[in-house]
Amino acid sequence: MMRTFSDLIALIEKNSLVLATDSRKVQENDVFVFMPLSISSHKGIQFPPVNFIQDAIKNGAKYIVLTEENYAAYQNEFAVSGDISFTFVENTRSALGELAQIAFGTKNYPIPVIALIGTNGKTTSSYLLEHLYKACGKSPAILGTVSYHWKGHFEDAPLTTPDCLTLHKALAEIKEAGCDVVIMEVSSHALDQNRVAGIEFDGAIFTNLTQDHLDYHENMENYFHAKAKMFLEMPKKNKAMSIFGNDKYGERLVELCPTAQPFVLHQKGCADCSCLATDNTILHGQLKDNSPRGLVIEHCYNGEKWDLSTPLVGEHNACNILGVECLALQMGFSISDLQKLSTFHGVPGRLERIYDEKKNISYFVDYAHTPDALIHAQDALRKAGFKRIITVFGCGGDRDRTKRPLMGKAVADASDIVILTSDNPRTENPEQILDDIMPGLATAKEVHRIANRKEALQYATQISQNGDAVLIAGKGHETYQIIGKTKHHFSDQEIIKEEICK
Repeated sequence: MMRTFSDLIALIEKNSLVLATDSRKVQENDVFVFMPLSISSHKGIQFPPVNFIQDAIKNGAKYIVLTEENYAAYQNEFAVSGDISFTFVENTRSALGELAQIAFGTKNYPIPVIALIGTNGKTTSSYLLEHLYKACGKSPAILGTVSYHWKGHFEDAPLTTPDCLTLHKALAEIKEAGCDVVIMEVSSHALDQNRVAGIEFDGAIFTNLTQDHLDYHENMENYFHAKAKMFLEMPKKNKAMSIFGNDKYGERLVELCPTAQPFVLHQKGCADCSCLATDNTILHGQLKDNSPRGLVIEHCYNGEKWDLSTPLVGEHNACNILGVECLALQMGFSISDLQKLSTFHGVPGRLERIYDEKKNISYFVDYAHTPDALIHAQDALRKAGFKRIITVFGCGGDRDRTKRPLMGKAVADASDIVILTSDNPRTENPEQILDDIMPGLATAKEVHRIANRKEALQYATQISQNGDAVLIAGKGHETYQIIGKTKHHFSDQEIIKEEICK
């Protein structure tokens, strides 16, 4: 039996039918939405080798949503009783978003939803926004890399951006909890796979775009177009858009989005900030101070000028702050409101400082796992005035191998001492991963290769001296290490604190 999409929507609304995309979780009378494999969109659609439609019907599904192409591919492989209905749609991922709006009551969502887009800086920006909203008496919800949390709810995040049904369920719970805003990190995978279908965003920040996830996207153009979907294909009237104008991909995005608001950071001491502000529609920032104590950022916007002091370290954090301020100004915050950002002390695993007072050594645990992120983290510490930079890092297994020597080169160019170790080796041989990194370290001043990450961290505490900064990169907030297919408890922070206390 065939059923129109509008008829199915009416049935879901009237009978509170449950949606499912996993045939194993289907129960009696559920609506099963058949999804293609999660591969890069530029590779085309691939059908799963197993007929999940048949499994869903066996488990009790009465309504099947799929494309005509899906149906043609599998129609000879399952027997259908008379009470099963099929609904053909053009795109099952987009259709799932519309159906989820009805099932979870998220259509015409009354709470602003803000997206954080970019390779680096999404998590810090999301926590900066959370701090600002809380400081102004609001109740924000966060969906991101570290956790999903809001009033009365906390869970560690399995994915930066969860699947479509999980997202809509979360939005329904967030509304029920009485929150005022949803702040969501949106990954390129999620945009490419349309996991955010059915969600209308009120604001978006583009932080930057640097090499990452090319095992999935294959090249930077595909990667850029995936990120750009938030700004070009998910329009909403009067949506606030904040785009980093110093980034070459940000410049392209500004040209494609004439209503977007750019923000730029000028180098320290190049000129008075107000002299640089030739365009009042751009938020201009310039560093007045950059030291181990933190930053002082001079701002110029729409004829006004002000300073902001922050304990955060590094130019990249100045960019994160500017991006958040740029969006906040569009969403009704005042300049005096923005001063509340001066009391933000950072994010777990994002240049998270652990200070050894006895030896005057600062350990910075950071999630940097791309060449660009490593460059920015080391540059931040160098410009802050630490005596030496010691970097402990590795690369994840079963991920983009092309970036491994680039990661090595990024560290070789910017650190005084390099300690090469394992990240999450997964199913790869840890020593092979280190071999892949080594060509990039050819010009490094001093390299120590220690595959065991705990031993590498212990060695870092032994060789560091008064006034040094030790950058521990790659895992950040993670409290595990994946070896083979098993997660083992592992925390960079715990190990460093244990060593300091000895």
